[in-house]
Amino acid sequence: MGTDSDPAPTPAPGKQPPAAHVVLLASPGAGHVLPMAELARRVVAHGEFTATLVTYANFSSAGHGFPSALMATLPPSVSAAVLPEVPLDDLPADARIETRILTVVERSLPNLRDLLASSSPPGGGGGGGVAAFVPDIFGAWALELSAELGVPGYVFCTTNLMALHSLLHAPELDRTTTCEFRDLPEPVRLPGCVPLRGADLVDPLQDRADPAYHFLVDLAKRYLLADGFIVNTFDAMEHEAIAAFETLSRDGVYPPAYAVGPFARTCSSGGQKAEHGCLRWLDEQPDRSVLYVCFGSGGTLSTEQMAELAAGLEASGHKFLWVVRFPSDKDRSASFFGGGHGHSDDPLSYLPEGFVKRTRGVGLAVAEWAPQVEVLSHRAVGGFVSHCGWNSTLEAVAAGVPMLAWPLYAEQRVNAVMLAERVGLALRPRGDNDDGVVTREEVAAAVTELMVGEKGAAAREKARELREAAAEAWALDGTSRKAFEAVAGEWKKAAAVRSRGAS
Repeated sequence: MGTDSDPAPTPAPGKQPPAAHVVLLASPGAGHVLPMAELARRVVAHGEFTATLVTYANFSSAGHGFPSALMATLPPSVSAAVLPEVPLDDLPADARIETRILTVVERSLPNLRDLLASSSPPGGGGGGGVAAFVPDIFGAWALELSAELGVPGYVFCTTNLMALHSLLHAPELDRTTTCEFRDLPEPVRLPGCVPLRGADLVDPLQDRADPAYHFLVDLAKRYLLADGFIVNTFDAMEHEAIAAFETLSRDGVYPPAYAVGPFARTCSSGGQKAEHGCLRWLDEQPDRSVLYVCFGSGGTLSTEQMAELAAGLEASGHKFLWVVRFPSDKDRSASFFGGGHGHSDDPLSYLPEGFVKRTRGVGLAVAEWAPQVEVLSHRAVGGFVSHCGWNSTLEAVAAGVPMLAWPLYAEQRVNAVMLAERVGLALRPRGDNDDGVVTREEVAAAVTELMVGEKGAAAREKARELREAAAEAWALDGTSRKAFEAVAGEWKKAAAVRSRGAS
C-alpha cells in the first residue's frame, strides 16, 4: 500500500495508461470544503489523476456541501458525489458540531463503502481504479473501509501539523490522566511544537463527559490506520514541527506527513468576487490604515463580548471594517450551521446604540459577509482580528497581513498559540482566557499595538516574510511541491499495483 517499488506496467505503443482515480471526502464547513476542493484541483492538475469530491446530503441545506459556483471553477476531471442523508433525530438538540459531524460520518459508512467499491474515473471507461482515498480529519473514521478494500488511505489535515500532532497525542493524554485537560498541571510538550496549556487543546477535548470527547479520542486512534497525512501547511510556517514529525515517522511512531500547503483562495478563485460596497469604502482609505475584523463563517460572540469589542474599536480611534454576525450567549460556533434569526432581523441591530452613527467615517460595519480574500489583499488593510481558523490564517499569510488572534472554537486556540508564540504573525489581547470577556480596554490596547506599535511592526514584517515563503513553497523546487510530488508518486505506484492485479 503505497510502498511497492515495482515499476508501472508499460502501456501499449501509442496508448496512454488509464488515469488513476482519487476519492476525496470532505466534512461540512468552509474550513474543510474549500481546501479539499483546492486539493482536488492540484491532484488532477498533476496530469495523471482524476478525482471525485464527496460530501454529505445531511449538511447541504446549510450550505456546507459543494456549491455549484465552486464546482464550476474546477476542471471537468473532478466530479462530485453526495452521500445520502442519514437520520440524526436521536441526537440532543444541543449536540456539539463535532458530535453531529462524526455521527453522520459513522452512519454513512455503508453508503461510502458502496461508493468506494464502485468508483471509477469521471466518464467511466474502467480506468485505473481508486489509487487513493483521502478523507479529511473527521472523515478518517472511514479509513477502515479503504483498508478493507485494499485502497491506500491518506488523511487530509485541513489545519496545521501542530494541531494534528496534538490530536494524535489525545489518546495518550486520555490514558494517562483523569482530570479535565484544562486542569493539567504541566503544559503538553510535543516535539517541534510550542508547549500547550491543557486549556489550549481542541475544544471537543475540554469536557470528558461530552460525547464529542470520546468521538475525538477514538478518531485519533484511527488516524494511525492512514498511509500518510497530507497537511495544509508549509515549511516556513512549521519548520521545527515538520522536522520533528519526520523523525517520529522514521521511527515508526506515526505515518509520514506531507506538508503540501498553503492551499488558500486567491482573488481570482474565490467564486464570489463581487463589487461589494466595503471594497469601494476601502478604496477611499489610506494604505494599511484599516483593521479588518471577522470571525469566520461559523464564529459568534456573546452579546456582552460584542458590546465590549465595539467599544474597544471605537476607543482605539483606528479605522476598521467589521463583518458583524448575530451574537449567541450559548455557543461560540453558533453560525456554523446557520443562525436561527428571521430574514427581517439585522445583526447590526445588536451593536451598541449609536455605535454605527458615532463611528461613521472611521469604521464600517457590514452584515454577515464580505469578500474576505479581496479585503485582505486590499492595500488599505493593515491588520486582521481573526478567530484563527486555518483558512483565514492562510489567506492572511497570502496577503501579508498580521493578525490579532481571537480564537473561539475547534482547534483555534492551538493555532493562536502557534501564531503568537512560534511564528510571530499574531498578537493576542491581554486578559483573554477560557471563559472571560476581553474588555474594551484590552481591545483598544491590542488594536493600537497591532496597527502602530513595535510588536505590530514586527508581526507585519513576519507577515511579509511568510507571504514570500508561501509563494516559494509551490515554485518548481519548492518544498510543498516536492512533498506533493512524493505523495502523488505513492498513489501512482499503488494504482499500478491495482491495475496489474485487475488484469
